[in-house]
Amino acid sequence: MPRALQTDRWLFLSTLALCMIGAVMVFSASAVTARETYGSAYTFILRQILWLACGLLGMFWLMNVDYRRLRQPTVIFTGLAVVLVLLVGVFFLDKSHATHRWIRIGPASLQPSELAKLAVIIYLAWFLEMRRRVSGKNRIAAAQAHVNDLQRTLLPALGPVLFFVGLVVLEPDLGTAAQIFLIALGVLFVAGLHGRYLFYAALVALPLFYLLIVRVPYRNDRLLAFLNPGADPQGSGFQLLQSLIAVGSGGFTGVGLMESKQKLFYLPEAHTDFIYAVLCEELGYQGGVAVLVLFGIYGWRGLRAAWAAPDDFGRLTALGITLMVVSQALINLGVVLGMMPTKGIPLPFVSYGGSSLLVMLLATGVLLNISQHAEPELERLAR
Repeated sequence: MPRALQTDRWLFLSTLALCMIGAVMVFSASAVTARETYGSAYTFILRQILWLACGLLGMFWLMNVDYRRLRQPTVIFTGLAVVLVLLVGVFFLDKSHATHRWIRIGPASLQPSELAKLAVIIYLAWFLEMRRRVSGKNRIAAAQAHVNDLQRTLLPALGPVLFFVGLVVLEPDLGTAAQIFLIALGVLFVAGLHGRYLFYAALVALPLFYLLIVRVPYRNDRLLAFLNPGADPQGSGFQLLQSLIAVGSGGFTGVGLMESKQKLFYLPEAHTDFIYAVLCEELGYQGGVAVLVLFGIYGWRGLRAAWAAPDDFGRLTALGITLMVVSQALINLGVVLGMMPTKGIPLPFVSYGGSSLLVMLLATGVLLNISQHAEPELERLAR
């Protein structure tokens, strides 16, 4: 009788813990703003709970569906087509916050660029595994021979990725576009991409950096504010300075839950991109470190699942999902702590935002299923 698959409790519980912390902090950071804007302190938290419920249901479902069903070409290309339609469709809708990032569905909104991250990961994992199978060689030889084949592997693999990245840049959402591209490079590198292609990518990035950041006034202002926020404390440097004040005000134990001062219309986007600053102010150093530890556990268990996955599709999918979650967390924390220029990237599982929360939980469901299939291999190696 086949042995029942076991869920990775560390990965599962760290995800739930981050979601619960996020729900509490969204309410704490948004209650005052919601009451002033909508007349009810519960507006944002109720929306977040609805998205959280949908995401958890999706996670529970996907963790019990064999991940190998995702590598069917009909699933892959249907997913890419849906994401493409949504990414193009946003340009035909009214702008929100001066951008074409969201599709409004009643009181809720959907951000297609979040779906693009997961679609790109699954597509690359499927395509790279398919190229190895065609070769008939062993895993290492196939990776070296075919991942670096420009015409038959790299161009077909990066074609949809670059097209999605271009659409996201036009929204405009440069931070998410850069993250999608970096995730793709990470998956390709683990699959065997030669270092010279990373060097070429860096060379191409230099003129793009100039055109998309230095030549765009508001992005250049963000860069200058990052380098010297005190130069314009009431303008471009205001958000970063208020974030640092919030983090520093918390001390070791924090000022207490719901007691943050910076969320009282001092810190912009307190319940979204800068929620970690409010968390550090209210829960202190210990609360901030606890969140870092939970993301560390997520990354550890995700890499563990990728290392022991029974096939290349599972290995690359697990790696891509882990890279997506951990890299986004590091970018958000870097922005909040003044180590990176300001970007509109939420903290996974914690920040307010339905699209990000939903996609992260769906992706985690896939990762949990891969980890279940990886357990037999890990147990065999342990013996």
